[in-house]
Amino acid sequence: MCFFFSLIPATIWVALGYFILFSSTKTQGAVQKFGYILAFWVFIIAAFFPLVGAYVTLAGLCPSLGTMIQSMHPGVRP
Repeated sequence: MCFFFSLIPATIWVALGYFILFSSTKTQGAVQKFGYILAFWVFIIAAFFPLVGAYVTLAGLCPSLGTMIQSMHPGVRP
């Protein structure tokens, strides 16, 4: 479940990276080079989210939905 939730910020970062990359193609010189470098780093950050989400999910560190609900309502036990 944590993996799927990690796709939300990854999608936002990828869209931001494409916007930066597209904007940098319309410029010249040092600004264009800076835009390419910035877009590259934004894509690296976007790839980081699903990798960490997959690690947390596969390592068993992601709490289940039932555990989270029980922690919010400590008096109610099924």
